[in-house]
Amino acid sequence: MANINKTKTPQQIQYDQLEKKHEIKRPLLKNCIRAFFIGGLICVIGQAVTYFYIYFFNFTEQTAGNPTVATMVFFAMLLTGFGMYDKLGQFSGAGSAVPVTGFGNAVISAAIEHQTEGYVLGVGGNIFKLAGSVIVFGVFSAFVVALIKTILIRYCKKFYEN
Repeated sequence: MANINKTKTPQQIQYDQLEKKHEIKRPLLKNCIRAFFIGGLICVIGQAVTYFYIYFFNFTEQTAGNPTVATMVFFAMLLTGFGMYDKLGQFSGAGSAVPVTGFGNAVISAAIEHQTEGYVLGVGGNIFKLAGSVIVFGVFSAFVVALIKTILIRYCKKFYEN
């Protein structure tokens, strides 16, 4: 790839220098710390929900994961509906987007944004606009991992039988 500065005019170079001079510096360390603590807080809440299901509904540690995920996604959708999750996202950045609650936020945000277009074409047609790719790549990745695991288990069985 060619050096871009060679093709720029003197005015463009001058503008780039002016832009760099007036660019607002982002507090990278502060943003990372916020994301870490808010993401960790979301995970602590998720762990508390897991213990709730284990203690009150006699789930095991292995089976409590599914209702915990559903509950956390529901909480995120509820907070998004009340406009609180967006404020949390502005404060914490990726700390609120990376956990499973970010998925719930992405789904319900698209639904709220397009509700004026109707329930079928608006909400139904756009609800998975942001989260659809996550679902597709998640399912595909799970398939690939399961396939690799199956091949390795069969190979290892044959190896140890011989």
